[in-house]
Amino acid sequence: MALVLNEEQRILRDSARDVLSTHAPVSALRKLRDNKDPDGISRDLWKQLVELGWSGMAVPETYGGSEFGFQGVGIAFEEAGRTLAATPMLSSVVLGAGLVMELGNDAQRETLVAGVVRGETLLALAIDEQPRHQPLNIETTARVDGNGYVLNGAKRFVLDGHIADTLLVVTRTSGANDDPNGLSVFAIPVSAEGLTVTRTWMVDSRNAANIELNNVRCDANALIGPVDGAGGGLERVLDLGRIALAAEMLGSAQEAFDRTLAYLKMREQFGVLIGTFQALKHRMALMFSELELCRSAVYGALSAVDEGATSVALMASLAKSQAGKTFELVADEALQMHGGIGMTDDEEIGFFLKRARAAQHTLGDAVFHRDRYARLAGY
Repeated sequence: MALVLNEEQRILRDSARDVLSTHAPVSALRKLRDNKDPDGISRDLWKQLVELGWSGMAVPETYGGSEFGFQGVGIAFEEAGRTLAATPMLSSVVLGAGLVMELGNDAQRETLVAGVVRGETLLALAIDEQPRHQPLNIETTARVDGNGYVLNGAKRFVLDGHIADTLLVVTRTSGANDDPNGLSVFAIPVSAEGLTVTRTWMVDSRNAANIELNNVRCDANALIGPVDGAGGGLERVLDLGRIALAAEMLGSAQEAFDRTLAYLKMREQFGVLIGTFQALKHRMALMFSELELCRSAVYGALSAVDEGATSVALMASLAKSQAGKTFELVADEALQMHGGIGMTDDEEIGFFLKRARAAQHTLGDAVFHRDRYARLAGY
């Protein structure tokens, strides 16, 4: 993906920016938080985004999508990051529908993926079990029981888990813990007996849930993909999620930078605009440089997906690591440069700092991805 967008991509960006700035400004996230909204998202906004085709950007036309490509997905996420828009795009479209497309059969795609595209179904991937992202550390089990399976275990930080209609639960059906083999995925409706979903209130006012499975029974048709063979497809879909999230983080970091630059141009101290202070200029220049490095990494990863490159895993970890580092730097500096007003809840810049912390640890933080990049590169 070139750093300069083509005409079609510019039209998508402008359309996304117009819709989100009008219907999902940062004040909308504040309202969801203050009202303790039971969903934590705007259903009306999601309906509008579905009508605009966002839910089917990376889905083949066979299942109702538009096949716009993952670069289009990245543009949508980047613009959503600018307004901190809370939507189920990551959980339901990229991770949920993406996993069913990767591992599922035609019948499952017709039911689950097409349902997501039409806005009738919300999916959530239940994978993490530890305080930090460790996708192979799976202790939740699925044992054969007659013509079906019985699931037992617990999941943490399931993105949008409390509003999902169906959970895609990653289980260990064989092998030792941390073994990439022996993983299986099951589609479990939230109404299943023995399933408990508890919403968690995240620092960034986004949605997650803790899941407990106590002898949850399902039939063989609930299995998504082969028994013991979900590991490879799961990792590929996680990389798509990491790249999409990195694009969102890039958009949020850019917005925080732009707001800070505007503030430096209007705030005065001692009768002088603080934007003229050399120390602050140096700090803004550093942020600008890091943002451009981050943009290059994110756009490169988006291009790698659409091109079917063998380097997608490497690029995903590079993009997520760089995005985490950059977003935290910009958010920290933005808060400091806003001074005391930046520490108050009345000023929106604090929302970006909170989102930076939460997004950093979602799907692996910078440390996780630097280590993964090194291993993949053979170091």
